[in-house]
Amino acid sequence: MADVFFISDHHFGHKHIIDFESRPFGSTEEMTETMIAKWNAAVGKDDVVFHLGDFSFLNKEKTSAILGRLNGTKTLIMGNHDRGRSRTWWLDAGFEQVSEYPIVYGGFFLLSHEPMYMNKHMPYVNIHGHIHGQKYEGNQYFNVSVEHWDYTPVSFGEIKKRVVPSEEHG
Repeated sequence: MADVFFISDHHFGHKHIIDFESRPFGSTEEMTETMIAKWNAAVGKDDVVFHLGDFSFLNKEKTSAILGRLNGTKTLIMGNHDRGRSRTWWLDAGFEQVSEYPIVYGGFFLLSHEPMYMNKHMPYVNIHGHIHGQKYEGNQYFNVSVEHWDYTPVSFGEIKKRVVPSEEHG
C-alpha cells in the first residue's frame, strides 16, 4: 500500500533562499541534489506526495528534470511563488495534479500553502507551508516547510501521531 507524504517550500533554483532561511547549502546545485536525495530516501516509487507550494524558481525544462527524478505521484497545491505560472504549466512540468486552491484531505486535514485562519472550535488541522522556519502554536497547524523536516517529506502517519490524540489512532 502506498504511503502519503507532505512537504513544501523547496524553492528549487532560488539562490537567495539559502541566506534568507539559513539553509545549510553552499550553492543551489548542492541544495537541489541534497533535497532530491532526501525526498527519494523517504518516498517510494508508488507513494503519493502533496507538495504544498513554492516548488521551483527554474524554467520548465529544469523544473521538469527535477520532477522526473523525484519518486512518487506528485500533487501541487500552488504557493505564492508558483502562481505566476499557470496550472497547465505545472502539469506540463510533471505534476500529476495541480490545485490553485486549498483542498480537504481525509475529511479532516486542510491542505494549503499559506496557513489558514483556524479557531479552536474548528475540527480541522491545517497542513501548510509558506512560513518556512516559523511555527504557529497549537495542534491545528502543521508546518511542512522543508526547514522543519530536514528537507525531507513527512509522512501522513507522522503528522497524525503529532496532531491526533493517541486514543484516536486506529
